[in-house]
Amino acid sequence: MKNFSIVKNWKIFFAITIIGLMIGYGSMIFRGFNLGIDFTGGSIMDLKFEKAVQVAQVREVLSKHNLGGAIIQLESDDSSATSSQGVLIRTPVIADNDRTAVMSDMEKTLGKFDIRRVENVGATIGGELIQQAAIAIFLSWVLMVLYITIRFQLNFALAAIIALIIDVSVTLSWFSLLQLEIDSTFVAALLTVVGYSVNGTIVIFDRIRESLKVHRRSETVTDMIDNSIKSTLTRTIYTTITTLFAIVAIFLFGGETIHNFSFAMLVGCCSGAYTSILLAGTIWLFLQHKKAGE
Repeated sequence: MKNFSIVKNWKIFFAITIIGLMIGYGSMIFRGFNLGIDFTGGSIMDLKFEKAVQVAQVREVLSKHNLGGAIIQLESDDSSATSSQGVLIRTPVIADNDRTAVMSDMEKTLGKFDIRRVENVGATIGGELIQQAAIAIFLSWVLMVLYITIRFQLNFALAAIIALIIDVSVTLSWFSLLQLEIDSTFVAALLTVVGYSVNGTIVIFDRIRESLKVHRRSETVTDMIDNSIKSTLTRTIYTTITTLFAIVAIFLFGGETIHNFSFAMLVGCCSGAYTSILLAGTIWLFLQHKKAGE
């Protein structure tokens, strides 16, 4: 790694990135996304059992009716409770006869319950959430451009935004390819990925900026960027690994309700490390050359 030039081998990393993005965008165009109930609407069943039940027990019954992906919430004053008499179930829109079959099976398996509310509802978030998420991401990028431009220079800001667009695209691509459900927690994960990814890029850009101040004529700009990246490589790798430890733990043991959130974070974290180390510096150099050419 000591003699390996990241910048000089830019064609390899750019080719990998472009191929990956083409596959991802192709999937997004032709396969689309598996939108969750938050976006598409569905049916609500608010039930109160005579005996406390667990989420896993309710999901097991729902799975028999192809509703294993339903959102199940325990209604309890104790946020750490693992069982409760009150259960709120959100499923895709189902016909009345199918709902009757589900409730009949629920009563046979889990015991008697009172029906507090049953209705079909529209999307709770839907287009409004998509619009707000897009605005939030756009505003975060605008603020990042302003801050990095003031703190560094415009080309650093543009390079960071390009790297962020790649990270967001990679995360979206995986969810499209695997047809994982996209819900409100995914939007939160996407915004978290944006914040996390720019952090590693800024660290490298800060080192490049410091190196520019003491840049020796005997050292090419390419070598200067390579040395700047390598000088922060250990920190970047250690930070990424420790972050991944926490995310993997959440992914494995955090439960089904935050499974997709942790997977989005896992993909975004890995992509963020990739773009920060292997792409961001080269993108900045290309922007500098373009500016010099003008």
